Amino acid sequence: MIAGPRLVTGLVVLALVLAAAAVLLGVATWQAQVDEADDADLAGRYGVILAAATAETEAFVNIRYDRAEESIEAVAEGATGDFAEQYDQSTEGVLTVLEENRSVMEGEVVWIGVVDADDDSATVLAATTGTVANAQTDDEPVARAFRLRLELVLVDGRWLTSDLQFVA
Repeated sequence: MIAGPRLVTGLVVLALVLAAAAVLLGVATWQAQVDEADDADLAGRYGVILAAATAETEAFVNIRYDRAEESIEAVAEGATGDFAEQYDQSTEGVLTVLEENRSVMEGEVVWIGVVDADDDSATVLAATTGTVANAQTDDEPVARAFRLRLELVLVDGRWLTSDLQFVA
């Protein structure tokens, strides 16, 4: 028995629909893999940005008069641009104040997050907690919490802080 023209047409249409579905499924699978790779790249970049911002923030909130040069160098190591210049210019005054007041500031990052990022710049917000002890506190630690906004830029493969501001 020979198939009628309607049956042949129906089979051709069915084959075309199945082929189109296979193509769409293939494209969707490929797009999902591309999106997953992009997500992994983004997560990796955010991880590196957050690590750099955490290191700079912790260097900034951990400063001691008895290790002043070391404390200042830790901040300078992660700085670049205007922030590096401003920090370098204020170093002498900072050393004097630290030593005169026997200042010890200790802290840690309790929360940090990327607000915005692209391939070579990022904005990060950080929250810290810690203590400050100095001559004015009779060398007794007093609780301090800071909120900071850091602007980072990618320089020779390293994320460095180009601006650091206190925020409310």
